[in-house]
Amino acid sequence: MHYEPVTWTRLAGALAAHADALEPADGGSWLRIGVDGAPAARPEKPAAQLAEALRARGRPVLTVSTAGFLRPASLRYEYGKEDPDSYAEGWFDTGALWREVFRPLEAGGSGRVLPDLWNPDTDRATRSPYQVLPEGGVLILHGPLLLGHWFPFDLTVRLSLSPGALRRRTEESERWTLPAFARYEAETVPDAGVDTVVRADDPHHPAWTGLKGHGPATA
Repeated sequence: MHYEPVTWTRLAGALAAHADALEPADGGSWLRIGVDGAPAARPEKPAAQLAEALRARGRPVLTVSTAGFLRPASLRYEYGKEDPDSYAEGWFDTGALWREVFRPLEAGGSGRVLPDLWNPDTDRATRSPYQVLPEGGVLILHGPLLLGHWFPFDLTVRLSLSPGALRRRTEESERWTLPAFARYEAETVPDAGVDTVVRADDPHHPAWTGLKGHGPATA
């Protein structure tokens, strides 16, 4: 896989320009973008920059984090607080993401999206109000382990870390999750099916593959 240097600002601008020209694959009114990356890759930061670049183009944007869709502690910790298989399979409420985020944005949907569902600090529902994303708007969902759930993304961005960088940049208290990411790489092969891969080993000097089907990374 060939990578070329890029800045985060140029990356956001190139992705926004590409997304702005896309039509939703299901013929609906909303575009759905996934920014996949381990917490160590800080996917929330490029997601926020992409949102800003899209808003500058006049597109309404709603950014949602999978951190707001954790399952209750009783389910996450059923096999202990540091079980990597539970982290890979049962920490994130994918059913709720389908129900509260994606289905309202299907063709003919209401556009009413729940931005978060569960507060892990209180282990209670957040009770956040629904937000209406206007037609022509863009959803950006960011977080780890996003791929392999058949989420209907129109554009996928993968923040990739080498095993060494992933270990270095993961907080020591969270390194028990590393086998989950190794399993994700082996079983889902996330770099293979996305629209672009951003190598983020050095957070100050990212590199990317360009956009699939659009030649080298020259943006």
